[in-house]
Amino acid sequence: MTLEQTTHPAYPMPKATGCPFDPPPELKSLQADERLAKVEIWDGSTPWLVTRFADQRALLADARVSADSTRAGYPVSIPTAPQERDSFAFILMDDPEHARLRRMVTAPFMIKRVRAMQPGVQQIVDNLIDEMLAGPKPANLVEALALPVPSLVICQLLGVPYDDHDFFQETSRMLIRLETPPAERKAAADQLSDYLDDLIGRKLAEPADDVLTELAERVRSGELTRREAAGTGILLLVAGHETTANMIALGTLALMEHPEQFAVLRDTDDPKVVARAVEELLRYLNITHRGRRRVATEDFEYAGRQIRAGDGLIFPNDVANRDPEAFDDPDVLDVERDARRHVAFGFGVHQCLGQPLARMELQVVYSTLYRRIPTLRRAVDLAEVDFKHDAQIYGVYSLPVTW
Repeated sequence: MTLEQTTHPAYPMPKATGCPFDPPPELKSLQADERLAKVEIWDGSTPWLVTRFADQRALLADARVSADSTRAGYPVSIPTAPQERDSFAFILMDDPEHARLRRMVTAPFMIKRVRAMQPGVQQIVDNLIDEMLAGPKPANLVEALALPVPSLVICQLLGVPYDDHDFFQETSRMLIRLETPPAERKAAADQLSDYLDDLIGRKLAEPADDVLTELAERVRSGELTRREAAGTGILLLVAGHETTANMIALGTLALMEHPEQFAVLRDTDDPKVVARAVEELLRYLNITHRGRRRVATEDFEYAGRQIRAGDGLIFPNDVANRDPEAFDDPDVLDVERDARRHVAFGFGVHQCLGQPLARMELQVVYSTLYRRIPTLRRAVDLAEVDFKHDAQIYGVYSLPVTW
């Protein structure tokens, strides 16, 4: 039987056993044995699994590989109910439509603009740490710091009232939980869409200095529909707090499990050391464990495999960032290594728009928390930490800490 006729039951694999920071061993085995492998996913389809670092970068940048989730053969990661594609804005589109919409929200995430936000983010982090230190022990780091920091920042940037954070955090959780029934997931998406649409309407009537006002002005000028503006708002709001919140908590847990690495950040005031550590944590942890999804638009050969138009492709970036061909001792957390080439933010034209903001927030948190609370440690056994094995974005639901 040829490889093209073979299906491997290795993806997706549960992460409920073994080291909570590592990719499933089955993925590591596939990476060692086969550059591309056919796998069977939940709906019985058999997309290609691309596990190696160089192959992911090559194919994610290949114009014959599409991000358009409406194309036949696109390997949907979970059962979904029919809904408008623009509920998730431009990340599931191809150029030129993708480029048109992405361009409209690029400016707030440019490095110069993000650097100007850093003093405000520093103040948020310091205030939250003050509150945590003044409160009871143990504290839940997720609720005390990891979730509020990016939520407050993205609310200020977008112009979303932070008083509504319980609503958008809960609906976000419904969207990313693997076990959410399709009808409930659609209802959550619709609720968020209605919420953002209402905010766009308010910005049309009362403009402010924020991203939603900029989107509203695009609606007024006819460059965007209200639906497109709301969809873009959903993407920025959900991605802007879920991903960074999980990295803050999971990164802190990983550092506490590696005391010598924790000490590097605790004892430094060098921004370059902190920045390097952030890149390594992004490489080592990589919270998007369901893999980026694509579909071939035409027949072509790659690495000796014949990829057909309509073939799905899955790119599990957690295992790509542990590729020994790309990184020495890839399963070792070394915050002093140069890990900037990682694919935690993707690669190619769909590379994460918000990565400058995420990097800055992580740098502020990682350079402040361990310096201010040098004795920070887990308050429960590692086996008692509730990991997000049931979510598309990996992390922890809670992290009891003490000092």
